Amino acid sequence: MSIQQTLAALQVGQSARVSQVEAGPAMRRRLFDLGLIPGTQVTCTARSPAGDPAAYLIRGAVVALRGRDAGEIRVSLLPEPGGTA
Repeated sequence: MSIQQTLAALQVGQSARVSQVEAGPAMRRRLFDLGLIPGTQVTCTARSPAGDPAAYLIRGAVVALRGRDAGEIRVSLLPEPGGTA
């Protein structure tokens, strides 16, 4: 069983798989264009000192997303290497 949460809740170094994008039509299209479609693996690589935005590794590219946009993406945590999620 995998843990469900939003992309915005990922901590630096955590990986997850996109399960659903709940954004409005224009933002949904933009997120899909960035490769954030269901099934895509995403890793949080950095967070700004203030915590927003955060950087995510998506299909080989690092993309910064605001917290409110990342909060509209539901993900399933992936097990951490050498441990369990």
